[in-house]
Amino acid sequence: MHFSKEDCLKFVRENDVRFIRLQFTDISGRMKNIAITDKQLANAFENGVMFDGSAVAGFTGVEASDMFLFPDPDTFAIIPWRPQQGKVVRLICDIKNHDGSQFEGDPRFILKRTLKKAEDLGYTFQVGPECEFFLFYNDDEGQPTTITHDSASYCDLAPIDQGENTRREICMILEEMGFEIEASHHETAAGQHEIDFKYTDALTAADNIMTFKMVVKSIAQRNGLHATFMPKPLPGVNGSGMHINMSLTRNGINLFKQDEIENDISETAKHFTAGLLSHIKGITAIANPLVNSYKRLKSGFEAPVHIAWSHMNRSPLLRVPAPRGEATRLELRSPDPTCNPYLTLALVLEAGLEGLKNHLPLADPINVNIYNLTSEQEKDLKLERLPSNLFLALEEMKKDPLIHSTLGEHTFNKYLAAKTLEWEAYDNSIHSWEIEKYLKTY
Repeated sequence: MHFSKEDCLKFVRENDVRFIRLQFTDISGRMKNIAITDKQLANAFENGVMFDGSAVAGFTGVEASDMFLFPDPDTFAIIPWRPQQGKVVRLICDIKNHDGSQFEGDPRFILKRTLKKAEDLGYTFQVGPECEFFLFYNDDEGQPTTITHDSASYCDLAPIDQGENTRREICMILEEMGFEIEASHHETAAGQHEIDFKYTDALTAADNIMTFKMVVKSIAQRNGLHATFMPKPLPGVNGSGMHINMSLTRNGINLFKQDEIENDISETAKHFTAGLLSHIKGITAIANPLVNSYKRLKSGFEAPVHIAWSHMNRSPLLRVPAPRGEATRLELRSPDPTCNPYLTLALVLEAGLEGLKNHLPLADPINVNIYNLTSEQEKDLKLERLPSNLFLALEEMKKDPLIHSTLGEHTFNKYLAAKTLEWEAYDNSIHSWEIEKYLKTY
């Protein structure tokens, strides 16, 4: 359902809405929020709501810190778990500078800019994310632990799957907020879950990912649990990914489908894939933004390591799932749910568009299991690897002009600076493994 400003104001007046949450996302992919009362909504639409941009990661300095949130009426949604008397709604916002100009570092704007480029070429970018997360117990002080509340595995049922009720409640809340839930199930690791929602245009998909994370955390908390999207909270088991299913359409027709050759994909899909694979090393610092992200991208835990593609084989970085025809899509398997979805989708699309523009050739698919290759087998197949830690990913990001041009000068430099500090803080720390391994021995 689409809302105009007038629709929002009318709904607020007629449905006992008292508070409005104005939401936006910082460059690290964390949701931020300013609340206003119903009386201020009309002014927010007209003049924006001021906030201190210098207090938000990656935005601006104190010398020009007054920034404004302008709510997007099309993102209007009731927050169902808040009181039904004096309801609370949310609106996702675009960000402007104090002089009314567009803030170049707004992640949502960066995605919109790339989508406009695709639109001018006649393309619509469709995205369906698959978001995984863990549910853990809290301790007696309410702090999260890494103790899971079940011992279930892939697609198990209650009573082994102790998270079934929480997962069902999350799905019902999401549906109340306008999501179309396609599937939900217990994932491979104990305490790990996945909920998939229907594909849509990329901007709505990015907004939905941010809303999804907010709902999962809020409903878990209501059930006395802690939900985390940390990519690898437990050693020795699978981590949490955010696979991105994607297609390009024109006038409602899927441009990735191949009608003539069974199980094949179109030349458009092949060029798009080639562009994406050629830039994936540089994209990785955005799609996998934490030190911890690279603990997930290891062989043996169903996460991709090598830069390759396949038809249905799940071990390469990118695959083409079985459905064909209008359901033909690409599935990028490396991103994790801590990424900023606006920046990640913008980069994925820009890389694919470059592949189309330059008619990049696509290497042959890899149709064998490549999770546990020897170095010799890797060499024979001429496979390259994803960066193995955040430092190497940032080095790849620096080398790729497409990352710089897509993010823009402001966000590129701010992101690089913040993540370099994060890596240095980790690299300068002494970890418990080192103490256990070396203190007595040496």
